[in-house]
Amino acid sequence: MVDVGVDPVTGKRRQRTKSGFATRKAAEEGLRELLTSLAEGSYVARSDLTVAEFLREWHETMQAQLRESTWYSYRIVVDRLIRQVGGVHLQALTPMQLETAYAKLGKAGGRNGRALSPKTVRNCHIVMHRALSDAARLGLVSRNVASIARPPAMDRTEVVTWTAEDLQAFLDHVSADRLFAAYVVLGTTGMRRGEVLGLRWSDVDLGSGRLSISQTLQSVQHRIVFTTTKTNRSRRTVALDPTTVEVLKAHRSRQLEERLAVGSAWQGSHDLVFCLEDGLPLHPQSFTRQFKRHVTEAGLPELRGPHNLRHTWATLALRAGVHPKVVSDRLGHSTIAITIDTYSHVAPGLDEDAANTVAASIFGDAKSAT
Repeated sequence: MVDVGVDPVTGKRRQRTKSGFATRKAAEEGLRELLTSLAEGSYVARSDLTVAEFLREWHETMQAQLRESTWYSYRIVVDRLIRQVGGVHLQALTPMQLETAYAKLGKAGGRNGRALSPKTVRNCHIVMHRALSDAARLGLVSRNVASIARPPAMDRTEVVTWTAEDLQAFLDHVSADRLFAAYVVLGTTGMRRGEVLGLRWSDVDLGSGRLSISQTLQSVQHRIVFTTTKTNRSRRTVALDPTTVEVLKAHRSRQLEERLAVGSAWQGSHDLVFCLEDGLPLHPQSFTRQFKRHVTEAGLPELRGPHNLRHTWATLALRAGVHPKVVSDRLGHSTIAITIDTYSHVAPGLDEDAANTVAASIFGDAKSAT
């Protein structure tokens, strides 16, 4: 029996029994480990709490800390993890069990037994790591085993974008659409779909040619919700080019005409720049379906959705020589490293341009260097 101090609830001395050792030497080693953990303050009392019980309770406590859409996505991840390791005692969870769980998720972890992509499985790992970090902080486990487990490697996939000519052809095709201005803003600012659909007229200053991004519109279980921007860096102000300003002015005039036509049925309390004819918010998924239909009708290279217009803007900007820091700021990335990594497919061309530019500054006309 080993005295482990006073129980904070009962006030009585607590003792822990060390038993089940095959030899006296093993028992002495176990005793030394226990005394060391007590001295270092890393001792964790034995608990029968399962991974499932912990993850469910942890997920509930996270609701106040996360955006509603993020909290809902965490719930999906938690359910997937529970199906794999939920019955394991939290303190008995091992890195190997996590890696086995990740492998199974990659084979048949999605709906109807479909395989999950490496990126989706890595997201599961990120959530588990965050949860176990909290478990260690709260003294429920002695270490975060997710720090040791390896998630699946991700194959780098090239970001699909349009050329400037493709984008111009698309805008020409949708020029008569009532949401033409939304497509222009997507193509000329690098904003996210939710940021564009959540944009308010109070956020737009057409006089100075700038707009502020402070909220986003998202779909949670097919329900529309307004939330704050993704990160603090996502809350930003971006400049508008003169053409986009004129397009927005024309859009505002048409929207005022729609409002007059609707009359008392107008429900524009959200002050949205892009909305339905009666002022209500546009559903993000409906907007994406319309976008894809226009792309097909225009006969242009297929894109996964409006988000690829964001990628297109970033690619065009980098190829035009816009500094990556400026691109990163306009996109609202948390670091410039994310921008460079995401658009690494642009790097070869930029590297060639850099070589020629520096050589020209050294040798003057390239022909004179030969």
